Amino acid sequence: MIDRLQLERLRELATDIRRRDLEMVHRARLGHIGGDLSATDILATLYFAVLKVDPEAPDWPERDRFILSKGHCAGALYTTLAEKGFIERDELRTYMQPHSRLGGHPDRTKMPGVETNTGPLGHGLPVAVGCALGAKIDGAAWRTFVLTGDGELQEGSNWEAALSAAHYKLDNLTVVVDRNGLQQGDFTERTMHLDPLPDKWTAFGWSVREVNGHDHAALLDVFDQLPFQWGKPNCIIAHTHKGQGVSFMRDRPAWHHRVPTDAELAHALSELNGHRVLA
Repeated sequence: MIDRLQLERLRELATDIRRRDLEMVHRARLGHIGGDLSATDILATLYFAVLKVDPEAPDWPERDRFILSKGHCAGALYTTLAEKGFIERDELRTYMQPHSRLGGHPDRTKMPGVETNTGPLGHGLPVAVGCALGAKIDGAAWRTFVLTGDGELQEGSNWEAALSAAHYKLDNLTVVVDRNGLQQGDFTERTMHLDPLPDKWTAFGWSVREVNGHDHAALLDVFDQLPFQWGKPNCIIAHTHKGQGVSFMRDRPAWHHRVPTDAELAHALSELNGHRVLA
């Protein structure tokens, strides 16, 4: 049974992460706010209810590994890591500034809690496959999770990695696809057809589930089912909305990397303060 207090806590955390992310991107005048907001509920659920991680010991050998393959959405990761306690919240003010640890893409040599550098799309899943295979070889219990964008799946390296994961029976690996239907410039299906996406992952030997990526109860339920099938890697297709939580950003391609004006920021924060977040 889902704990109602836990659900309310996750909703509050996701709202706080969205607020801080909006303020951070507005201050820096740089970022990818649309994709940040689509991934926020997934990140909040992972970091506060699923992942076995310790902010006091970021390199703890038994930790679960999380890789943000859609590295341009580092803003959402940074704000989540700050909420979790990996960094001080005040450091978010340095986002995109010279010599800051919080660059446009996550850097494992600078940021605690970042497992690998990501930026060029299609790199995160291959690295995650290596992590999961290493755990299998060592007989370790920790798991590997990777969050990809849907537009990112147009990169062939993902499908090579998917084949390898199935071949090595990596049931300790979970890919979450942030299926917001948008990418830089347009809708994914106008750019390059991905559907039927569940069938593609199934054909590559993965066990697949679909979920509303903004429904914390549904996310908790699907993560609780892992592994879906022994001997098969896990794929969760999380249906989301780019710009989720802010009405004038939701499902708008322009908000892939547009920065809100002062008036737009105030409007967005007022909506979030009123919890006008649609599932």
